[in-house]
Amino acid sequence: MAYRNGTYIAFHANGTNVPYNSDIKYYNLIKAWCGKGDDCFSIVNSHDKTAAVRDTSSKETLKRSLRERLNNSKNMLLIIGETTKFDNDWVPFEIEYAVDVCRMPLIIAYVDYQIAIRNPRALSDTWPPALKYRIENGSARAIHIPFKKEPINDACGQFTHNNYPKNGGLGYYNDQAYNLWGIR
Repeated sequence: MAYRNGTYIAFHANGTNVPYNSDIKYYNLIKAWCGKGDDCFSIVNSHDKTAAVRDTSSKETLKRSLRERLNNSKNMLLIIGETTKFDNDWVPFEIEYAVDVCRMPLIIAYVDYQIAIRNPRALSDTWPPALKYRIENGSARAIHIPFKKEPINDACGQFTHNNYPKNGGLGYYNDQAYNLWGIR
């Protein structure tokens, strides 16, 4: 049995590791927040818990590594950018495995949405098909948040495979939480 204490971070790499061409820049920002050390932002990054694989590795080697990371995770942070819904490779695989096999909650952070999210369904046009399918069939348990440090930190610390967001796949924070973070 895996020790599930990490947060698995999924994002659309857009076939590149060049930050300005993909959502890897948001992943790198989260790593910078973790490394800063002068505030209370802290997550255990599941990608740091296993050996790195190279882009030139076989697809099965990559899948095996991703499954191992997901198996050791308590939740998944899914970064939704403008191209995420077009990913037909790794993001769908990660969502499917996280929800269908690991039964972990999804923390869905929208990079282009910086205000309080009160109606997640209104953002469904940004969802990858694998996510949309699981929200609609009720198998996904998710909270939808703007890509901001405070809600990401709170959600990653709060929601686990033993503690799911309310409202199934359409969870969101209340006004009191957003007011506390200074988000309107």
